[in-house]
Amino acid sequence: MTDSDQSSDPAIDEEHADTPGHPDEVEIPSTLPILAIRNAVVFPGTVLPMSVGREKSVAVLDEVLSTNRLIGVLTQRDPANDDPELKDLYQIGCVALILKLLRMPDGTQSIIVQGLTRFRVMQELTSDPFLTVSLQIVRDIVHDDTRLQAEMLSVRQLASRVIDLTPNIPDEAKVVLQNIDAPGGLADFLAANLPLQPPEKQELLELLDVPTRLRRITEILDGQLEVLELSSKIQTEVRQKMEKSQREYFLHEQLKAIQRELGQSDDRMAEINDLRHRIKAAGMPEEVLEQVTRELDRLSLIPQSSPEHTVIRTYVDLISELPWAKSTPDKLDIRRARKVLDEDHYDLDKIKQRILEYLAVRKLKPDSKGPILCFVGPPGVGKTSLGKSIARALGRKFIRVSLGGMRDEAEIRGHRRTYIGALPGRIIQELRKAGANNPVFMLDEVDKIGQDFRGDPASALLEVLDPAQNDTFSDHYIDAPFDLSNVMFIATANHMDPVPAALRDRMEVISLAGYTEREKIHIATKYLVPRQIRENGLTARRIKFDNAALVRIIGGYTREAGVRNLERVIGAVCRAVAAKIVGGSRKLFKINPSAVRRILGPEQVKPETAELKNLIGVATGLAWTPVGGVILFVEASVMPGRGNLTLTGQIGDVMKESAQAALTFVKAHAHQLGLGNLDFSTADIHIHVPAGAVPKDGPSAGVAILSALVSLFRDEPIMPRLAMTGEITLRGSVLPVGGLKEKILAAHQAGITRILLPKDNRKDVQSAGLPDDVKKAVKLVFLSNMRDVIRHALGAADKPSKPAKKKPAAAKAKP
Repeated sequence: MTDSDQSSDPAIDEEHADTPGHPDEVEIPSTLPILAIRNAVVFPGTVLPMSVGREKSVAVLDEVLSTNRLIGVLTQRDPANDDPELKDLYQIGCVALILKLLRMPDGTQSIIVQGLTRFRVMQELTSDPFLTVSLQIVRDIVHDDTRLQAEMLSVRQLASRVIDLTPNIPDEAKVVLQNIDAPGGLADFLAANLPLQPPEKQELLELLDVPTRLRRITEILDGQLEVLELSSKIQTEVRQKMEKSQREYFLHEQLKAIQRELGQSDDRMAEINDLRHRIKAAGMPEEVLEQVTRELDRLSLIPQSSPEHTVIRTYVDLISELPWAKSTPDKLDIRRARKVLDEDHYDLDKIKQRILEYLAVRKLKPDSKGPILCFVGPPGVGKTSLGKSIARALGRKFIRVSLGGMRDEAEIRGHRRTYIGALPGRIIQELRKAGANNPVFMLDEVDKIGQDFRGDPASALLEVLDPAQNDTFSDHYIDAPFDLSNVMFIATANHMDPVPAALRDRMEVISLAGYTEREKIHIATKYLVPRQIRENGLTARRIKFDNAALVRIIGGYTREAGVRNLERVIGAVCRAVAAKIVGGSRKLFKINPSAVRRILGPEQVKPETAELKNLIGVATGLAWTPVGGVILFVEASVMPGRGNLTLTGQIGDVMKESAQAALTFVKAHAHQLGLGNLDFSTADIHIHVPAGAVPKDGPSAGVAILSALVSLFRDEPIMPRLAMTGEITLRGSVLPVGGLKEKILAAHQAGITRILLPKDNRKDVQSAGLPDDVKKAVKLVFLSNMRDVIRHALGAADKPSKPAKKKPAAAKAKP
């Protein structure tokens, strides 16, 4: 078996040479025995050790060692072939001189050979007992010029750089490299020592043109140098990091030793262990636990002085404090819940019944998901305080977040941790403060959410307020799903128009209408007065309100659907009494209407009241506002002109269209309405809706506008204490409108005794839950067309046509 080992350093190998001399001094015969080798290529001028074991190779050594010690060395094409023939060998090889024979203890032989010159096989002479061939010596082709010298210089520099970057190469290699003057010898020396595969080395051996061989070696050295430089850079970086880590480790160990000497404990390890214990005790899901554990492991490796240490520590702190598995037990006593709700709020039977139904379902099915309620109503009717009462009735914690003016989506979903100063959203923050995963969570003023370039918080709420999705709510900061299905979300709004349709669809909307005067008196007596007496340091022995005083306050100093301003005024009265008591007065202060006037001054609100006498061209309409219902007067007047229509009173586009539709209906049906042959082209009509400083819009004033016009042209007054609402069409139909309960309550407070309503609104009135005293005091008339409206409004049936008037009638308007 014949193999080649790695080439030795030439400077060292030459010391072992038994037969020194230059190749040109050795006479090379025309026939030589061939020694086949594998995995190696012998180049001229190089020394190479080989192990010899195959039978033919041993026969070759026996033959030549006793003569001139010259052999021809050819490389096998296939290293696995143990008995190669001439066709299995490359045809160009190297004549070599055997310098030394070494016999090993295991019986194998090793030789050290020196390459002399290239040769080409011409003919096979013998194949047994070993291969003998006739050969032709091949010489290098050299073009001695300046370019060749430059290429030699470039190769030497590259080779020197490679030697510097390659470990385990002695410095003597550079000396040998600088002492080789022959271009071919330099190329062969480098080719023999480059880390190339045998086929690549054979290719270099067969390159006879020396400049071409040098350029090929330059390319190989360039690639090797690039790899070595990159490797050196990587090793340098790794070494620097290791040195830094070792230095930090050494300093930490020194610090620990100092702390032990001072009797101090390892605070940081105690901190990490405490965090690990808190994470395990939090009861978070398995995937979240793995994520936080990874972050904690990173934290233990990061120096405390690093900015990232603070970021990770804050994150781990927050996520370990979230109530993943903590909840408050529900109090499912229906009677107790009813008592709590009745103690805190008067009336609101529909909402109370809905809460009791929820408790009943929770009692029968504890894993049921919480409802998404939305309380809609005017300010001050108790929407927010009702949420607190629900939490108290359920025995849950209460969270309130105001959404008014919120414009940034991150307020709901939080910021990603990559941002400086990142925080979780308000949902996660409030749950962390509450310490329970099933609170009553009130989202206040959901209709006042802003929307701009920073995002749309209303869209971020779609996942929060969807029971089918919020069990995997993902906050950008914690970057892990959190279950919100146990939270009872309650939203509040003054009106639902600004709320996006998709968000509205996820909530169960419950309307809270304004209070009647009787209800306000009851609320003030039972809730507001005792609370203000208590908060202002008074007692029931020092101050007493009678019902007449409360009526005066409600009617003359507050104008609202709720009771917020009413409580504020009651508080002002109590503070005035407190000032007198502090001044030395010891009497019992009885608050009656005259006392109210003395303390509060003249009445601040002039309520709209129904007209007590008949007026021509004036109709009473009903309108809805965010603070409750109001009555408004529609005044119509006519004067000589050219058929123009003037509308005033800050009327919106929809209301203007209602006025135009009403006038068109009157013109088209003048004969049926008893107007005869009135010439509208000679009259200008002016419609005014006080108060002129208040914007008004909507289609519900159409009935009142048409009634005012018919009253004007028929010169007949509309019945007193009569109000009406409804949208009209050109066909004379009366269409349904909204806000019925608020409008009816406003009419009742203004002294209206009869209201004309669209027939299709009958179901809305039945479900509105009107107080009994309102139902008794106000008669509701449901009509489907304008002829019926005119008949009830003017108090008489349609009259026959009248002769045309010479002058247009002018309505007498009374503001």
